[in-house]
Amino acid sequence: MRVLTFLFVLLDWFFATVSWGAFYYFRKVLIEKVEFTTDSTFYIGICAVPILWLLIFYFQGTYYDVKRLFRFRVFNLTFAGVLIGSVLLFFTLLLDDQINSYQEYYKSILLLFSIYFLSIVIPRLIFVTIVVKKIHQGKMGFKTLLIGGSDRAVEIYNELVQSSKRTNDFIGFVNLNGVDRKLEGSLEYLGHADQLETIMIEHEIEEVIIALESVEHDRLKSIISRIEGGDLVIKILPDMYDILSGSVKMTNIFGALLIEVNAEVMPFWQQSTKRFIDVLLSVIALIVLLPLYVILAILVKISSQGPVFFLQERIGKNGKPFQIIKYRTMYVDAEKLGPQLSSSHDPRITPIGRFLRKTRLDEFPQFINVIMGDMSLVGPRPERQYYIDQISAIEPQYLHLNKVRPGITSWGQVKFGYAENVDQMLQRMKFDLLYLKNRSLALDFKIMLYTVLIIFKGSGK
Repeated sequence: MRVLTFLFVLLDWFFATVSWGAFYYFRKVLIEKVEFTTDSTFYIGICAVPILWLLIFYFQGTYYDVKRLFRFRVFNLTFAGVLIGSVLLFFTLLLDDQINSYQEYYKSILLLFSIYFLSIVIPRLIFVTIVVKKIHQGKMGFKTLLIGGSDRAVEIYNELVQSSKRTNDFIGFVNLNGVDRKLEGSLEYLGHADQLETIMIEHEIEEVIIALESVEHDRLKSIISRIEGGDLVIKILPDMYDILSGSVKMTNIFGALLIEVNAEVMPFWQQSTKRFIDVLLSVIALIVLLPLYVILAILVKISSQGPVFFLQERIGKNGKPFQIIKYRTMYVDAEKLGPQLSSSHDPRITPIGRFLRKTRLDEFPQFINVIMGDMSLVGPRPERQYYIDQISAIEPQYLHLNKVRPGITSWGQVKFGYAENVDQMLQRMKFDLLYLKNRSLALDFKIMLYTVLIIFKGSGK
């Protein structure tokens, strides 16, 4: 996948560079009707313009999953991207040029769009056509795991492998009851679903097809909660649509009608923009708030013996552990008897720690976690594995919260505050799940605004 993405990016960069040279030449000769010469604008364009195009295509999501691109989508993405880029280039590099009439402006932007669109879309379509052909020939199929071993699983498998345009490279199957293994003659048996996560990592699975009967709703939800996230594509049988309404899309994959679980509600351009805003605002916060950081560090240090900062392992995106950074708000050895949640009148909290918690100032060092990529400004609050195990045993949907980057603040944190026990964690989870199903930049800004109000009011729980 990385090789394909690299080749696709390299292809775009090369033709974006060539296109700038071609545009500059034809503009001089055909529009300005002068002899072609190179100047500073030409060299700036050769170096900077291809980078601009790559950034535009990146924020579009063109490079997110190159292997799954198809020609119609490539055409649409290229048209929209080139249109946006042409307008940007026109206003940044061409608008201040000396002209004989305004008609030259119209001719320039039309020439710019035409050259870039044709020179980029044609190589892209050729590239994608080659990739799609190799996938259909079984040379680059998606590594697929089939869950289930019943007659229905055999039926789905046969439909897919007998298709003239197959896309799946079946690695094997797992079952759920230890009995149904009717696929064993056709596919390698990889084990029981209890070892699902390990099997998927070991075999680098790209797609999962869940061939369960419609009566097994609870089991289906549990499996999806465990494996959903990242670049993985999950497909299930059509008669299970009712339990996942609003989070799935229908897709016909060459003969077998399945439902593709589509848990990501935030468009890729918003995801990219969200990450850019995270890093930008975090860097600004660390610089602007430096005096406040120093004052808070002094207050924490003189309030009680111990370090200024408190580091603790939390679980991040896709179950990856990381060290969260906070100002220490408790006395040293506060958890010598094991993991404990704090309460409103917890004697382990220092006087300055109580103030920091109410104003959320203890979370400020986590801007470092955001820059490192462990966290986001807005997202479900990260928890310890100890409590995740307890909560997920009661409500498996909690595992959905680990499919995105955790945040410094969250909808659950704003609406509910700190949780003092597992029951309160479950109540707060409802707000975070609601956020997860409605994620957008607008909602993020709203949550950040509420968080700022909490900081100034000191009304945090």
